[in-house]
Order: sequence, then C-alpha cells, then structure tokens
Amino acid sequence: MTRQKAANGKHRQASSPVADSDHLPASVPRQRGLRDAGDGGDGPGGRPRRSRRAPRRRRWLLWSVCSLAFLILVAAGGGWLYYQHLNNNIDKKPLNLGTGQQVDKKPPNEFGQTELNILLLGSDDRESAENQRLGGAKDAASGPPRADVQMLLHVSADRSNMSVVSIPRDTMVDIPECKDEKDQLYPAKSYARINESLQHGGPGCTVATWQQITRVHIDHFMMVDFTGVVSMADAVGGVPVCVKDNVYDKKSGLRLTKGTHSVKGEQALQWLRTRYAWGSDILRAEAQHQYMTAMVRELKKGAKLTDPGKLMNLAEAATDALTVDKEGLGSVNKLYDLADELKKVPSDRISMTTIPVLPDPRNPDVTLVFNETEAEKVWKLVRSDTPFDGKGKSKKGAGNSPAANGTPKPAAEVPVTVMNGTGTGAQQAVPRRAAAITDQLKAFGWTQAQASREARSQADTTLHYGDTADQSTALALAKKIGLPAGAVKQVKGTGELELVIGADWREGGTYPAGADKAESKAPDSAKITEGDDAKACMPVYAPYRF
Repeated sequence: MTRQKAANGKHRQASSPVADSDHLPASVPRQRGLRDAGDGGDGPGGRPRRSRRAPRRRRWLLWSVCSLAFLILVAAGGGWLYYQHLNNNIDKKPLNLGTGQQVDKKPPNEFGQTELNILLLGSDDRESAENQRLGGAKDAASGPPRADVQMLLHVSADRSNMSVVSIPRDTMVDIPECKDEKDQLYPAKSYARINESLQHGGPGCTVATWQQITRVHIDHFMMVDFTGVVSMADAVGGVPVCVKDNVYDKKSGLRLTKGTHSVKGEQALQWLRTRYAWGSDILRAEAQHQYMTAMVRELKKGAKLTDPGKLMNLAEAATDALTVDKEGLGSVNKLYDLADELKKVPSDRISMTTIPVLPDPRNPDVTLVFNETEAEKVWKLVRSDTPFDGKGKSKKGAGNSPAANGTPKPAAEVPVTVMNGTGTGAQQAVPRRAAAITDQLKAFGWTQAQASREARSQADTTLHYGDTADQSTALALAKKIGLPAGAVKQVKGTGELELVIGADWREGGTYPAGADKAESKAPDSAKITEGDDAKACMPVYAPYRF
C-alpha cells in the first residue's frame, strides 16, 4: 500500500480518517442498542434547478475528499507541467479484484442517463512515521491495513439526488476470493469483519465485497489516508462541527466544549476517528456524515474557490491524499469529469444513512451483523435508483406503477430476448434459466421469444422496452408472467423487449408473488441525515463528558 510519490519523493500509503481497533473498556459498556442501528443519513425535498440564477448552494455538490479533487483542473490552469505533477500525485489501484461473477452495470435509461456508484474508503494503515504519529497504535504498524471507513455514494441517473450509505467496520460479512495485481490469490473468508477486506489484495477486494453484499455494480472507488485528512482540513480552513455537551475522548484526543467549533488539521482527524465519546461505531458514522456535509457547505460558500493560492493548496492536498481506481479515475481529467456530473445534484437532495445492523449473536458486545430484512430494503432502493427520503420525482417508464400508453401489440408479433442474470457472485447462475423462461413465454403465446447466450448478473428481474417497442406491450408481458409494473423499464438502445431474469427469480415459470416488494423510502431503522442540515449536533456519551 506504499509507493514513492513521483512529484515530491514522499513516502505515503492509503489510510483513512477512521482507525481504532480497540474496544470499549469493561467499565464503559458498549452502546450498540437498536436506538443506534440506523442513525446517519439525509433527505429533504426539492428539485434540481437548471437556471443559472439558482443559488450556488443548490448547484454545487462537492463531497469531502473527492470534492477537493474536483477542483484540480482549475488549479492546474497554470501549465502542463503542474497538471502532470497533480496526475503523478494520485495513487492508482485496480477497481475490482474479485475472481467470481461480477455484477453488471445497468443500461442507460430512455434519456441515455446512467447511475453512478462510488465506494469511499479509508484504512488504518500506520506504516509511515507520520501516520503512526497521527493514528497512534505503533504496535499495529507492521500489520496490513484495514478499511475502517466504508461508504457507498449512489448518484441517480438523472442527477436529481444522491444517497450515501455506510457499513460499520465491525460488521461481519463473507469476503470473496480476490487476486491482487501480482496474481497473488487470497482465498474467500467467511464470517470476517468487513474492514479486513482491504487486506485481501487492496481496495479492489473491498469493492468486490460490497458488490457481493449489495449486488450493486460499483463504478469507482476513492481512498484517503490520515495525513491527507489533516492536510485537506487545513487547506479548506476548517470545518464546523457541533457537540451537545463538553466532550473529551482520550483515545482519539478529541476535546471540545459544548457548541459549534471549526475543526481543522489533527483536530479534524480526531473528530473523524472518535468512537467512544459517541458510544458506538454506528454513531461514529453519523459524526462522519456531519463532517462531510459541513465541508460541502464550507466549499459552497466559495471563499476558497476564488483565491488562487488556496485553490492550489486544495488541489495539492486532494491529489496527494487520494488513491483511486486506475481504470476510471486515474487522472485529473477523469476526476474533473466526475465532478461535472456530481455538481448537478442539489445539496439538499443528499441522503446519508448507516445500514441497519444488529448485535452479532456470536459476539454481541463486539461485532455486528446485518439486519437482513431492513438492510435489503436499503440495497433495493439503491438498485432501483430510488432516493432514501422518498421524495424522488416520477420517471417516465421507470416508476413503480407505469400506466399503459396504447394498445398492446399481439404477443405472437413481438420479439422478446430472454437473458439469464441469476448469478451475482454470492449465488451461482441457475443453468439454462433463460431457456426455461423462453419456453414458458412461448406457451403463453409470445412465440418470438428467444433465449440469449449472453449471461448477465443482476439482483432484480427487469423487463426493458426500447426504441421500437411500446410501454403497453411491455406491461402486457409483465402482467402475463406476474412481474410487477415497477420492474418495467424503458432503456435507450434496446430494440423490442428484453427480459433479464434476476437472482430474485431462480425457479418457476411465473415471477414469485411478493418477491419485488418495492420500497418508496428507507425504512425507519435507517434514519437519514439531511445534507443541508447546518444545525446537526452530536450527543456525547455520558462517561466522556466533562
């Protein structure tokens, strides 16, 4: 995880804002109750404004680490050599190291728009002297790093909203088999902390782990280290955070009086690493969400964007701190292109949450497991491109209950391509599944149905209709096979009808009743934090008040 920086010879490696493997002492009981199980997301309403007169606060969406990287091109305007210097600052790693079936990217909607899923990571790497100083625990310096911060950013296809979901580092999961850049094989591991996934070849194995858990295709990852957090917080000039009581956490070093404070440098790192003072890893994620949204608001004020010197400091700090996927974000240009997409999302349409979890029955005072029913509701919202706060606008051809817009064509005249998408990494594909459903469609009168040899990987069954088909015909087919209307999607570039059999339909000739269970918003257990909530204030666990 360490490399020699081309631009300045510094020794660095990818680490993160949050690191601390110790557990609460016996005298301070762990606060893992269900009260904590979903704190941390977002959500007010509002539609994106296209007018140039729209307030800047509703036009800029710049998120923490990546938000600073997005300013690089502006700072690089001074010349090609500086641009190359910034490119060389960025560390680059493979996107996905998993050896099994990978989840396919969803096709673009009828307007040619595609969703974006970005995994934000941080590790507890303490190899360098500076990271040891900042992160403590020098005895852990020789061990491989762990991904102690893990958040998935989902940006909607139409860029009207963003959903952010965290998984606590002590959540127990199955890590898939991975192979690193040197072809070293890391066997699959069952019942392991999710933060250990980084030890299986690098961030690409953490990406593979998330795809296996969520069955969501991940487009990019970004990772930052301890020193990067400090330098960027300094470059921004401080980030306002709030506590409801005086707080002192000896483990992280955080000491603040009641109220709002602008934290920067090492104090910003202390805020992001603090766990004991909040009472749980779940509430630590909420504190991280508060910091992130506050940084967004500081950047939107614009003061740091008009001073060339400060802008260059931001660019330098951001690129020097980042490790990204080399396939998609390995250059300043690519980061800038991503920024151009993200800034379309209004800041009051960011929703942040922590995935619902429960105490681990095997070790309830130390580790966590997913609340499977509630967690799947959250993942399904991400897969269906539905905002957590339930305030998304209706999309043509992609709503929960699209209405027919004409008379269906006779079934025997409509070509239907059937694809097997039942393999999703955690599950093997059902053999000849497309052929079996094709036979069933022909028995229903859709005699032009054909099974495709192309395999897909998709969690949820969908029926696509495209340029030469119509919605009414697609809905007629969906009704015949028992598929909910919400699974009918218009897709740009598709010809007639394309039925992708997902992992939720592994047997039977008609879609299983109740399998869809579409959600309109996040469950109550996944409490959300509003992206523009400037009044958020962290409660302090009583033993850490002074």
